[in-house]
Amino acid sequence: MAKTEDDCGIGGEFPLVDRNAISEIEPNHQIRTPFSFPKAILMANAIMLVLPCEAWAETCEADNSLFNMPLLFGIALIGATVGGLLARQRKGELKRLNDQLRQINAALRRQAKIESYAPNLSYAPVGRMPETEVIVDPRKEQLLTNLKTGKNYLRNQEPEKAFEEFKAALELARNIGDRIEEKKAARGLGASLQRQGKYSEAIKYHSLVMKISQAMGEDSGNTEAYGAIADCYTELGDLERAGKFYDKYIARLEKD
Repeated sequence: MAKTEDDCGIGGEFPLVDRNAISEIEPNHQIRTPFSFPKAILMANAIMLVLPCEAWAETCEADNSLFNMPLLFGIALIGATVGGLLARQRKGELKRLNDQLRQINAALRRQAKIESYAPNLSYAPVGRMPETEVIVDPRKEQLLTNLKTGKNYLRNQEPEKAFEEFKAALELARNIGDRIEEKKAARGLGASLQRQGKYSEAIKYHSLVMKISQAMGEDSGNTEAYGAIADCYTELGDLERAGKFYDKYIARLEKD
């Protein structure tokens, strides 16, 4: 007997239950859905035909993007941290160089004032040959000619030609055994290379000036060599080494 609206409290009647469906109910009250093997094969083939191969493969492929994201974030974070540290270090080095250059300018101004009181006073290493002395050795005469010609080329902004003159002068000075003129030639070679933008090679010759001074037991020309080496390292972007040589340059300026 069908129940009415008054018995159930809702509008309408329950639908009638199919007797054939009742026969499919298991003892545990689970309903078995009728299964058709041919229909299942047909459905699977239809899905494979509808979906492209790439899409079908993607459905079976594990998504690893979530696993890669923490690694990418970590690399980005490390890169940002290192970049920030290098930027702060660079800023500190530039500030230090700026302070050093101010000290150099102040020291040079003081030195200029001192020299203005004695403009004719010359500072030369002990043992320097007086200009009035007669030159007997033709090699020495050629050496002095090369040095003078090299200086003129530098003044005329011809560092390549100046380099050749100073190179010849260096060889002659070594053959004669004149360490003073050898130092001048080395200084000229360093200046010529520096003006050509060959800073690494220039540093070698500026350093040679100090080695010759050490061998001679005197330090004339070392102040300029320290400053030139510092300038070369600055051009090369090695601000740390440049700062060290600027410190030495400033110390010698204040001492002189």
